Amino acid sequence: MPNFKFSRREFSSTITKSLALALAAPARASFFDARHRHAVRAGAIRLNFNENPYGPSPKAAAALDSCAAITSRYPDDSLLDLTDAIAKKYSLTRNNIALACGSTEILRVADVTFLDSGKQVVAADPTFEAVLEYARAMHANAVKIPLTSGHRQDLPAMAAACTSKTGVLYICNPNNPTGTLVTRDEMAACLQAVPPTTLVLVDEAYNDFVTDPHYSSALEFIPKYPNVLVARTFSKIYGMAGMRLGYAIGAKEQIERISGNLLQDNCNAAVVSAGLASLADHQNVAACRDRLVATRTWLCDALTHDGRTFIPSHANFVMIDMGSDVQAFIDQFKAKNILVGRRFASMPNFMRVTVGTQPETEAFVAALRQIAPAGASKAA
Repeated sequence: MPNFKFSRREFSSTITKSLALALAAPARASFFDARHRHAVRAGAIRLNFNENPYGPSPKAAAALDSCAAITSRYPDDSLLDLTDAIAKKYSLTRNNIALACGSTEILRVADVTFLDSGKQVVAADPTFEAVLEYARAMHANAVKIPLTSGHRQDLPAMAAACTSKTGVLYICNPNNPTGTLVTRDEMAACLQAVPPTTLVLVDEAYNDFVTDPHYSSALEFIPKYPNVLVARTFSKIYGMAGMRLGYAIGAKEQIERISGNLLQDNCNAAVVSAGLASLADHQNVAACRDRLVATRTWLCDALTHDGRTFIPSHANFVMIDMGSDVQAFIDQFKAKNILVGRRFASMPNFMRVTVGTQPETEAFVAALRQIAPAGASKAA
């Protein structure tokens, strides 16, 4: 854990401030509120939340089974162990790492730390909504930049929208829900143009699925641009979405700033134990990546064969142009007990489908051919 200490009084003050801001936000049903989600029928094929269908490493499962002896204790030592293991993976120190209850906690605390009613967040439209949802609780202004004609994040326009009032620039790379990529050169040019007072929050939840040589993690830019903060997660390639474990990587100054708004002991001992085991199981990570990338390729080949328009993806999901509003298609898939991604307001004709196991993905394609017989379009 970072060497950043604060008193219980300061901790209580921080939590009180955060809760007050959240409670002051106008009430509205949020995608992130599980109370507004529907129950899943037994036997459903779940291709709606970009989860890893193969689940966690067997070594992580074994770690969970054997952690009963430590669950009665606060996880101080294990938090340090995991922080140090992540730091070692990237040749950094624990001062460069902050653990979180999923990477969405990192997105939340970035907003709490760098936004207020006089600040703004700049993001693509569409992108992962968490930063915009949390910014709303901070009464900050959201500046949404439309995607390019190729469904990619328009980094020059996003950088140009950043001013002295911009607290956070959010870049999801690869982007959710489009699966498109920001290249290394595009990221370098963007960082050069963004004011140094703006936090550049780069969400790399899907970086493990990228095979394009033009991609590079934003980690390499942190020494030159200390305003860069990278968010990572154990939810995707590590298959631990239900266990909620993520982390931030950044310069010591930024890690110290966001750490003041993280919940104390925000990762439970069992999850940390599983995280340590997952991090060390390189063979399982490689196997999951190979299987999911192979199935992604199979899916895209099947869509191309059928003459469908889709967005080539660098993540573990694909966006398919259905030709009309997707809600009716979503409902028809649900009737077949296949769950696909929700409707995105700025891309209402595109349906996001997670890459499942090979049999699950084949079942989706078979259902797609029944629900929407293939047209004569071609890949985007």
